[in-house]
Amino acid sequence: MSRPLDSERSPSLAAAPGVGLAVALAIAAWVAGFLLQPYLAAPTMVIALILGIALNPLASAPRFEPGLDFCTSYVLRWAVALLGFRIALGDIVGLGIGAAVLVALAMALTLVAGFWLARAFGLSAGFGAVAGAATAVCGASAALAASTVVPNYPDKDSDVAFTIVAVNALSTVAMVAYPILCAWLGFDATATGLVLGATIHDVAQVAGAGYGVSESVGNAAVIVKLFRVFLLLPVVLAVGWYFVRARAARARVPLPGFALAFLAMCVLNTALGAMPAIAPAYAGIKAVLVQASNWGLLVAISALGLGTSFTAVAELGWRHLATIVGATLVILAAVIAGVGVLA
Repeated sequence: MSRPLDSERSPSLAAAPGVGLAVALAIAAWVAGFLLQPYLAAPTMVIALILGIALNPLASAPRFEPGLDFCTSYVLRWAVALLGFRIALGDIVGLGIGAAVLVALAMALTLVAGFWLARAFGLSAGFGAVAGAATAVCGASAALAASTVVPNYPDKDSDVAFTIVAVNALSTVAMVAYPILCAWLGFDATATGLVLGATIHDVAQVAGAGYGVSESVGNAAVIVKLFRVFLLLPVVLAVGWYFVRARAARARVPLPGFALAFLAMCVLNTALGAMPAIAPAYAGIKAVLVQASNWGLLVAISALGLGTSFTAVAELGWRHLATIVGATLVILAAVIAGVGVLA
């Protein structure tokens, strides 16, 4: 009687090659980002994605598939959940009702615009959901989170990869252009921080744009941005509800466990940070958890890149880019108009 293969006896052994490859690529991307930092401010996630796509012919071997699937599902969900430790609810409350309502409405409009633009350009609703969520919330992290509740369809991985590259590129442009736009419009520090935090896709570029103007603008921009990240839960639920409703009127709306864990960790972070007796010790634990989230997202994006062929991404045309650019302009116009109303 022949002995069964290890991969047939143990799912963890079956996943090991793919997980190892994704982790190795994530480390390589981090090292490359560190070495390139003095010359090129390329986000580590984009480096990991591009390197992964370049290595797709190697990763397409069947032995890597279980591990790559594990990284783009379980590792991704836990990494998104741990994002909650970045958010203190007290800072969000300090935004004020007017600013909070403006940001939430602009995000909702942007999410709808992602669906509408995708349909107008003849693209799938799945891409519209991923593009809309990435633009409305927080770029790559939101694109990955939304993709977990979007039903599988042809070229889904290519659409997600394209979205991540596009929103990072647009965030870099916005980091330079939006502060100039705010100055031209005559916005004060509070309004400028609100615009930057509510419109730029990625946290790093928000911080770069805001603190490049002043400390007060940077502080305001980061708090607004974290409020958008906090709203990741309702955005993911809305996307899941849309696709359930499209499939069957009586189907149950999915309630992703990782999204609820994200909310619970926001609350836990707020509670622990407010306890003076344990705050110093908790700060060290929080730093570890935030880094775990960062590395989890980096591994998940590495796995996504490894599972995506360059040909598939290259075949995506101007309509994909137009959808993301259009959604970006929608949130910018909505926030600027809203700031005018609040003034």
